[in-house]
Amino acid sequence: MNDASPLTDAQQQFIDALSASSTGSETCRLCEALGRTLASDVQAPTDMPPYHRAIVEGWLVNSADTQGAAEGEPISFDIVGDVVPGDEHCPTPGTGEALRVATGSLVIDGPVAVVRPWEGKEKQNCVAIERPFPPRFFIEEQGYDLKQGATAVAAGTVLGAAEIGTIASLGIDEVEVARAPKVTLFSSGDEVVPYTDALKPGSIRDSNSIMLATAVAAAGGIPVIAGIQRDHFDKFVEAVQHALANSDMIVISGGTAVAGRNFISDLLSAVGKLIIDGVPMRSGRPLIMGKAGNIPIVCVAGHPPEALRGFNLFGVAALNQLMGRKADLPQDSQQSPPPPPSK
Repeated sequence: MNDASPLTDAQQQFIDALSASSTGSETCRLCEALGRTLASDVQAPTDMPPYHRAIVEGWLVNSADTQGAAEGEPISFDIVGDVVPGDEHCPTPGTGEALRVATGSLVIDGPVAVVRPWEGKEKQNCVAIERPFPPRFFIEEQGYDLKQGATAVAAGTVLGAAEIGTIASLGIDEVEVARAPKVTLFSSGDEVVPYTDALKPGSIRDSNSIMLATAVAAAGGIPVIAGIQRDHFDKFVEAVQHALANSDMIVISGGTAVAGRNFISDLLSAVGKLIIDGVPMRSGRPLIMGKAGNIPIVCVAGHPPEALRGFNLFGVAALNQLMGRKADLPQDSQQSPPPPPSK
């Protein structure tokens, strides 16, 4: 059974028509990579951790020497040394011997165990225990987090603080990231004026350009505000064709229908291919999508709240596709609630 909504169907149809990762990639320093999209897998150059290490502080002993220890029948170990983080060598404790270790200390391979502080009693350079310990108790093995060559962070991941920390722990300072798409923004309509202008009767301020530019930047793109286009079809076609030469994506707000003509639908057909000509949903008529070559064209309503809604649903999805991001289709936060269950 297909539970997809008309909106989801339209989003998927649009995304399927676009090329993935079409913006290419560039090298980025790790300190500048926050919010960027990883273009290729980051693989561990070594095992992580690169050596066996103690998970807690305590005493390192041979586990075989602890067998037979029981409450009221302790076994005592002579403390013969200390190992702290940064030490490059860990001695092998002999029979009846223990080494003090700190959390993160390198420890040797073999049948040894870490006795935790509350499980031993230290006195006069000896430690007594009253229970047996299995081999490798509270020891993190080399490569426990990542084996050499394993994928640490996958391509398509949007890099946040945690991912950047993981990459830094591998000693890597440069990563390949998707180039940020350049998105050209048009507002349309004879009644639209710059948002800083005084209003005259019948005019509307263009709040969409700066609003959508901000939304583009938040979604990982580089906004380019191309200004207001009047309801002159041929000049609008010429402006879009000119913008296509220096854009990875075009966004147009407003102008769905002019003087009875399907203005924006015809515009998309003139500059490229019309893919979505309205969506069967509330306020879905102004949602018109197409492409010119591999460049998506996203057309949304002129009414600012609906313009932002349309961009969040289709523009963000297109940007994710262009950058190869691993992301679900954006959800509609303004969908009507489902009807109550029948009694």
